[in-house]
Amino acid sequence: MTDKGFPAIDLPDEAATLDFGRRLAVLARPPLCIHLVGDLGAGKTTLSRGLLRGLGHEGSVKSPTYTLVEPYSIGSLQVFHFDLYRLADPGELAYIGIEDYFAASALILVEWPDRGGAQLPNPDLSCYLAVCDEGRRLRLEPGSDKGVALCRQFPREGFSAA
Repeated sequence: MTDKGFPAIDLPDEAATLDFGRRLAVLARPPLCIHLVGDLGAGKTTLSRGLLRGLGHEGSVKSPTYTLVEPYSIGSLQVFHFDLYRLADPGELAYIGIEDYFAASALILVEWPDRGGAQLPNPDLSCYLAVCDEGRRLRLEPGSDKGVALCRQFPREGFSAA
């Protein structure tokens, strides 16, 4: 269990990670900022893909490693998926107008948020992913009242607590 009282979740395979993202999509209402934290290959983009598919996106979902941000319009919903892995300096975010993305009433997903430093606002929810045996272990940490409410509403059936 995390210090916030939310148990870690075992995700035994890619399908479980995608399913978690789909279930999260049901509750994810903008404005909402989600940080995705974990080593390379931990499942950050897979979770993002599940969330976007759960919102109704039918196209491909790629990691925005080289573009820094991939925008998605799903009906009236705006989603911005950031990958800051290749960011050399947090100050570079000013050049892409980072504050404009966060000013919009959008759903924001940020991979490698530690590289954004003080340029990023605090997240509503942080998803910590780690490789564990053949699968992944996910720990949720709310960063706002909205994040706490989201964690409390999340349906746990079908997921085993770690």
